[in-house]
Amino acid sequence: MACCGNCLCCHCCCRDEETRTPEELTILGETQDEEDEILPRKDYESLDYDRCINEPYVEVLEEMNNKCVLAVEECSEKGCLALSLLELLAFNMMFIFIASVLVLIEPVAAGSGIPEIKSYLNGVKIPGIVRLRTFVCKAIGVLFTVSGGLFVGKEGPMIHSGAIVGAGLPQFQSITFKKINFDFPYFRSDRDKRDFVSAGAAAGVAAAFGAPIGGTLFSLEEGSSFWNQALTWKVVGQRSQTETHANTHTQAIFLSLSLFCSMSATFTLNFFRSGINYNKWGSFQLPGLLNFGEFKCSDGDKKCHLWTAVDLAFFVLMGVAGGLLGAFFNCINKRLAKYRMRHVHPKAKFVRVLESLLVAMVTTVVIFVASMTLGECRDLASSITNNNTTVSLNEDVINSTIRQFFCPNKTYNDMATLFFNPQEVAIHQLFHQDGTFSPVTLIVFFVLYFLLACWTYGVSVPSGLFVPSLLCGAAFGRLVANLLKINLGMDIYSGTFALIGAAAFLGGVVRMTISLTVILIESTNEITYGLPIMITLMVAKWTGDFFNKGIYDIHIHLRGVPLLEWETEVEMDKLTASDIMEPNLTYVYPHTRIQSLVSILRTTVYHAFPVVTENRDNEREFMKGNILISNNIRFKKASVLTRAGEQRRRCQSMKSYPSSELRNVCDDQLAAVVPAMEEGQDMLQQMLERRHAPYPNLYPDQSPSEEWTMEERFRPLTFHGIILRSQLVNLLIRGVCYAENQSSATQPRLSYAEMTEDYPRFPDIHDLDLALLNPRMIVDVTSYMNPSPYTVSPNTHVSQVFNLFRTMGLRHLPVVNAVGEIVGIITRHNLTHEFLLGKLRQHYITI
Repeated sequence: MACCGNCLCCHCCCRDEETRTPEELTILGETQDEEDEILPRKDYESLDYDRCINEPYVEVLEEMNNKCVLAVEECSEKGCLALSLLELLAFNMMFIFIASVLVLIEPVAAGSGIPEIKSYLNGVKIPGIVRLRTFVCKAIGVLFTVSGGLFVGKEGPMIHSGAIVGAGLPQFQSITFKKINFDFPYFRSDRDKRDFVSAGAAAGVAAAFGAPIGGTLFSLEEGSSFWNQALTWKVVGQRSQTETHANTHTQAIFLSLSLFCSMSATFTLNFFRSGINYNKWGSFQLPGLLNFGEFKCSDGDKKCHLWTAVDLAFFVLMGVAGGLLGAFFNCINKRLAKYRMRHVHPKAKFVRVLESLLVAMVTTVVIFVASMTLGECRDLASSITNNNTTVSLNEDVINSTIRQFFCPNKTYNDMATLFFNPQEVAIHQLFHQDGTFSPVTLIVFFVLYFLLACWTYGVSVPSGLFVPSLLCGAAFGRLVANLLKINLGMDIYSGTFALIGAAAFLGGVVRMTISLTVILIESTNEITYGLPIMITLMVAKWTGDFFNKGIYDIHIHLRGVPLLEWETEVEMDKLTASDIMEPNLTYVYPHTRIQSLVSILRTTVYHAFPVVTENRDNEREFMKGNILISNNIRFKKASVLTRAGEQRRRCQSMKSYPSSELRNVCDDQLAAVVPAMEEGQDMLQQMLERRHAPYPNLYPDQSPSEEWTMEERFRPLTFHGIILRSQLVNLLIRGVCYAENQSSATQPRLSYAEMTEDYPRFPDIHDLDLALLNPRMIVDVTSYMNPSPYTVSPNTHVSQVFNLFRTMGLRHLPVVNAVGEIVGIITRHNLTHEFLLGKLRQHYITI
C-alpha cells in the first residue's frame, strides 16, 4: 500500500509538471526548448479606457456645454476671435499690398515726401519728385496705407501732394497728357518753380492742420534755400548784414504767395468738410483734417486752470524726455533704414512688397493680441470726466469712439479704444477724456506704438510721421499727468500735459521749433499755449541735437543728397574760395564750332560752361571796344591768383601728404616749371604776354599735349559769362549757327518762349541727329549766355561763399581773379560739409 501511495504521488507530480504553462515555467526559472513559441507575459498591466460617468463628470459636461453655447452665440452675434483676426488681416494686407504696388510704379511716392521736398527747395533736383504720376501714386497710396492699419499719418503725403500741385499748375502743360499744353511762356524757370513748390507745401500743411500761418512758416523753416533760419529769431525790422535789397524783395513776394495759398487751402477744405459733414455749406466749422478740439475748463469750476507757472518746470523736463525719446527713435530708424538699403533694396522689387506685408501682419496681430490680453475692461457706468467736468453716459447710447472689444456689456476695452480708433480720434481722447485709460495701458500702448511706428517709417508705402509722433507723445503726456495726479496729488489739467507730451516727442523727432509751435497753437485755437509749447520744443530740439539730427535730415543724408545747411562752421573760415574751387575747367568760346560743342557736350556731364577768350583780338571783337580789367597794367601783381599758380600750389601741397602716390603726382609738372621760377621772372607778366599770342588749343574739345607746360595747360582765360548745357543743346537742335564766310548777324535768333518751351525736360545731346549738322558751322553764344553771373574772388572766405551760394540759390559760382580771369568754379558739391571737412584736413596737413 505504501508503494502504491508513493507511485500515485509521483504520478501526480509528474502530471502537474507536464501541465504547467510557459509563464509559470518562466517564473519558476524553467524554460522550454528553443523551438517552443514565446507567449506574452502577464506581468504587464492594462490601461483602463472606460469612462467613469459619475456625478463630478456630469458636472464637467454641463459646464462645457454652457461655454460652447455661449461661444456659439458670441461668434454668431459679435464675431469670434479667430474669425475677426483673419478678417482684419485680410483687409489690412490687401490694402497694404495695393499701396506697395503703387510705390513700385513710382518709387519716389514712398515715405512722407518731406525729405524730398526739403531737398528740392534746398536746390537739389530729384527726378520725378513733382510729377503727375507721383501725385497719383502718393494720393491713392496713402489712402490704402492709412486704411491698412499701419501706424502712419497722411499729413506728410499731403505736404508732398501740395508741392506737386504747386509745381504743375503754373506750367499750364502736362508731359504725361500731351494735349494739355497752353501757350503760357511764364514761370518756366527753376526759380519760379521753387516758389510755387514752396507755396504748395505750405498749402498742404495748412490743409492738414488748419494752420495757414504755420504752413507758411513751415515752408520757410524746412524748405526755403534763401531764408536764413537765424533771421526768424531776430527782432522784426532787424536785418542781416549780408541781406540785400533784392533778397528782401524776394522774401516778401514769397511770404505773400505762401500765405495766400495757405489761406486758400484752409478755407477751401473748411467749406467742403463743413458742408459734407454737417450739411451746412458756408458754415466753416472744420478748418483742418486734424482737429485737437477745444481746451477749456468748465464754467462752474473756478479752481480749474489750463496751466500754471509751476507746470513749466514739468514741461521743461518733458521736453528733455521728448528729446531723448526722439533721438532714440531716430537712432533706431536710421539703423533700420541702413539695413533696408543693404539687404532689402538691392533685391528684387517684390521683396519690398513682402516687407510691407510683414509689417502689416505683425502690426495687426500685435494690436489685436495686446487688446485682448493686456486691455482692461472698464465700467461704462462710471462717469467719464471731461477735464473736471462730469458727463453721465446714457445706457442706451454708447460713445462711438469707445471700443467694447469682447468685454462684457456696459464695459469697454481701454487698449482697444486707443488701437482700433483712427489716430486723430485717439489723440482727441487723450487730450480731452480724463480717467479713461489706466497707467499700465498707457505704458503698454506707448511702447508698442513707439516700436511699430519706428519700424513702419521707411517701408515702401506712402507714409507720414506727424500724427504717429503726436499720438505717441500724447500717450506719454497723459501718463505723466496720471502719475502726477496719483502719486503727488496735484490738481492739473491732463489735456495740457498730453498736448505738451505730443509736442515734446514730435519736436524730438523732427527738430522743428517755430513752425511747429504755430501749427499746434492754430490747431488747438488756444493762444495761451504759445509759451509752454515753444519752451518744450526748444528744449526737445536742443536735447535731441546733442545726439543726432532730425529724422528728415537723417534720411536726406542716407540718400546722399548734397544738402546745404543753414551756415558753415566758424572753423571753415580758414579756407578760401581758391581752396575749395575746381580749377580744371571745361569752357567754350563766344564763337565755337559745332564739332567742338558736340564733343564737349558728349564727353562731359557738366551743366554749365564758362564763356572765355584767350587773346586780345578776340576780346576786342567780343567787347566791342570796351576795356577789359584783365588787360589793365595796374593789376599786374605777382600775388594775383592764376589757374597755373593755383595748380602749382596744389601740387606742392600734395608733397606733404602721407601717400607716396599723391606726393609723386605733380613731380613732372613741377620739374617743367621750376627753371622758369628760378629765373625770377614775373609769372603773371609772362602769362599776360603769352596771352596775345595764339595757343595750340584752338578748340576746347582737344586734349592738352603732354609737352605743354603748366602755364599752357592752365593758361589765362578772360571770363565773359556762363552758358547752360540745356541752352547749348537747344541752340544745336534748332540750328542756330552761321557759316565761316558769313557774319554772326546772319545767325537765327531764338525768342525767350522758344528757349524755355521744353522746360523742365530739355532734350539731351544724344537725341541730336548729327547728320543734320555741319561740323564746320559756328555758334555765337553771346546772346544766350548769362553775361553777369555772381562771382567771387579767390581770397573770399568760405562762409561768405557759402552764404552767397545758398542765399541766392545758385548752381554755379565762378571764381574770378583781380584781372578778370576765371581761375575755377564752385558748385554745390564743393560746399557740402563732408567736402569742406576734407579740405580742412588737407589744409592742416599742408600747414
